[in-house]
Amino acid sequence: MSRELDFFFFFGSGYAYLSVMRIEALAARAGVTVNWRPFSVRELVNEQGNNFRNVAPRMAYLWRDIERRAAQHGVPFVRKPVWPTDLDQLANRVGVLAATEGWCPEYSRASFRSWYLGGEPLGEIAPLSAVLRQIGRDPDSVIARANSAAIRARYDAETDAARQLGAFGSPTFTVGGEIFWGDDRLSEALAWATDTHPAQHVGPANLAVS
Repeated sequence: MSRELDFFFFFGSGYAYLSVMRIEALAARAGVTVNWRPFSVRELVNEQGNNFRNVAPRMAYLWRDIERRAAQHGVPFVRKPVWPTDLDQLANRVGVLAATEGWCPEYSRASFRSWYLGGEPLGEIAPLSAVLRQIGRDPDSVIARANSAAIRARYDAETDAARQLGAFGSPTFTVGGEIFWGDDRLSEALAWATDTHPAQHVGPANLAVS
């Protein structure tokens, strides 16, 4: 097997924080290569009618669930982050640029730390510039390239790739055509990438629910 996993995520997705902070170490332990692929989950949930931003009980549950899961996995959690955030999706376009140049993991971790632990909004020039300087990147150059037509088109293409795979949320992990949604499915996605998931070794009849 290729032992590769595609990691589709959105800067501004609450649960993506948990995966961003854990995925590289878990994948390295499993011998799996991670392809970091920022995409616009906001575009997909809007076109699918799957936006629950205004459902107060669900949002309250989401942030409490993330806090619990962070404690379970030893991921820092200070407070509910600024949300919604990255309204122009600039942080995401920088992520696409970073993915094309091989520095997406460090940029993503620094961005999510700034958002979750520093209380800064994503995508605004001052905190974004601070994140970029922190990882040794020139903010003016990076932001100019992230706003280029080429990177905007690449972002649209990544979003369409997620759409064609059947993604509807962030984070989504894919191995070939198999998709796994949510941080709580990360371990299953890694198992699939290493051909150790039980469902890969049973016949279709044995997967049927009685």
